[in-house]
Amino acid sequence: MQPKYKRVLLKLSGESLAGSQKYGIDFDTVLKICEPIKKCVKEGVEVAIVVGGGNFWRGRSSGEMDRTRADHMGMLATTINALGVCDALEQLGVEVRVQTAIAMHQVAEPYIRNRAVRHLEKGRVVVFGCGTGNPFFSTDTAASLRAVEIEADIVMKATMVDGVYDSDPKKNPNAVKYDTVSFHEVLNKDLAVMDSTAASLCKDNNLPILVFSIEDPENIYRAINGENIGTVVKGDD
Repeated sequence: MQPKYKRVLLKLSGESLAGSQKYGIDFDTVLKICEPIKKCVKEGVEVAIVVGGGNFWRGRSSGEMDRTRADHMGMLATTINALGVCDALEQLGVEVRVQTAIAMHQVAEPYIRNRAVRHLEKGRVVVFGCGTGNPFFSTDTAASLRAVEIEADIVMKATMVDGVYDSDPKKNPNAVKYDTVSFHEVLNKDLAVMDSTAASLCKDNNLPILVFSIEDPENIYRAINGENIGTVVKGDD
């Protein structure tokens, strides 16, 4: 099969790494997610990954805590996940580098755009931790930002639903799934794809987003090879 994309940015939620435990890291689940990533790398696809931290901590739901401090705690949570994904990929024989937006030299490289691109060109997977390194920005926004910086062909957002719907499919059994949808519709109708900052960044840089289900991790491989999976969000034609 011929890959459709040469360089992709895969966004993994923290929840997807927790498996049935719903909290923390379930290493068997992480390995299952990493297996199709290994297949993609073997076929010459350059894969960068941004991880969330919701399986450990969510800054925006931290109650009375100072939001900046709560978001910094969330960045540390994403680093735990980045190291977990790195370890799973390495166990599968894939070369990996972890880069963090906040310097922590003992455990990861600092994020340097040119170095990240060089790793990708050498066939290494690069896992980005700590989001953008700034409070008040989500890891979805970090995924969009890193994708633009490394000139990825697409942002692949792996979620617990199989695409974008016109309403919440968990609440509305008649919700209609889109095969493709424009950024204009996503932003105007406030569709649950990414937060508006992330979606606007992709829109402004003409960078498509693919939203698909990670419940079957093989969807990563299928999507990169161009199968009709999930929903593509793109600019108006």
